[in-house]
Amino acid sequence: MKIHFVGAGPGDPDLITVRGARLLEEADLIVYAGSLVNPTLLEGLSARLVDSNRINLEEINGIMLSALRRGEGVVRLHSGDPALYGAILEQMRPLEEAGVEVEVIPGVSSLFAVAAALKTQLTLKGVSESLIVTRPAGTTLENDSIAEFSRFGTTMAIFLGADKIRETVDRLEIPAETPAAVVYHASWPDELVIVGNVGDIADRAEEAGVTKSAMILVGNVISRSGYGRSHLYQSR
Repeated sequence: MKIHFVGAGPGDPDLITVRGARLLEEADLIVYAGSLVNPTLLEGLSARLVDSNRINLEEINGIMLSALRRGEGVVRLHSGDPALYGAILEQMRPLEEAGVEVEVIPGVSSLFAVAAALKTQLTLKGVSESLIVTRPAGTTLENDSIAEFSRFGTTMAIFLGADKIRETVDRLEIPAETPAAVVYHASWPDELVIVGNVGDIADRAEEAGVTKSAMILVGNVISRSGYGRSHLYQSR
């Protein structure tokens, strides 16, 4: 028995991998991550569809195990890339203990769709050579390292913070004029890109009504300036 954990990509159905799309076409059962997955991606498929947001972990695994034992092809469909805040290990371990082989198919993270929407790089020569990926404290995380990470002065991508943008940026220990952006539904048809700085991005996001499904990006890479030429393209 084998189950595939597939990354659906950031939203645009065209951004799922070729292999991921093929597995969806071949599947008998797809358990998908609710509204985080663009419904267009599921249109026209012959598989039975189950929204995982409506059931708990034990029910999810029970449904998938039953299907596998009937000889059905099963896909667990996650948004973005399952490796980033996908909570896949807690799903995979009981399946593996039940004798199920698990394979993970990577996807395009919303992080990269955000960079594409901003037409910039996350690492940029002479501006930022590092990227910090993190999230703020909340219902499922008691403490975070937002303030400490911000002191590095490098690019920061903050997941799962759209409902607490002001609280999050107020804790950044960097100059108020540092570029910042909030991107809602990166790569979806209703994508919204809000650009400002640490001092005003919360106001801009609130004015736009963004409270969910958005990423906060902070750092000088957003300004798309001040970078050096890559050695790759220097004259030889």
